[in-house]
Amino acid sequence: MTFVLASASPRRVDLLHAAGFTFDVAPVDIDEARLPAERPDDYVQRVAWAKADAAAARRPGTVVLAADTAVIVGDHAPVPPEILGKPADAADAARMLRMLAGRAHEVLTGVAITDGRRRIGFVDVTRVWFEALSRDDIEAYVATGEPMGKAGAYAIQGRASRFVPRIEGAYANVVGLPVARVSEALRTFGIAR
Repeated sequence: MTFVLASASPRRVDLLHAAGFTFDVAPVDIDEARLPAERPDDYVQRVAWAKADAAAARRPGTVVLAADTAVIVGDHAPVPPEILGKPADAADAARMLRMLAGRAHEVLTGVAITDGRRRIGFVDVTRVWFEALSRDDIEAYVATGEPMGKAGAYAIQGRASRFVPRIEGAYANVVGLPVARVSEALRTFGIAR
């Protein structure tokens, strides 16, 4: 049995193929704007469900997998954390990297799986530490173009790997999908590798 991945992310496609899954790719276009005062975990879960539900409406009876990843920087109190999505441009990417430099942050991925009747959703969290980055480090990395289209303006599986001395949690989650947890959830729907 196959499933539908409701995502345009080539990283999610690569992660699932590497894990041995067979699936169709059917990205959906939804509003990913954060609601006022929405908690980061609620945000990624809501967006994942919006993607899954939109794809499921197009393909009734099919198992649909959707996900949304965000980078969270800052303490939860007294100032709410900032959600770093995909950078709008090179200046925005540099701003995000300055925020991440020399500190830890969290990567949250909301996952939603449905066949139209059953629903499984969860949020996976990985803590990531960044080395201190100089202005030259940031400018050189942004110039590669790699930060564009990536939550938090970096790709841990790419050139940014040299900035990350340590993580706690699933590496695949930082890439864009916590594959081990997704695999376990897919078995509930009769899908195995």
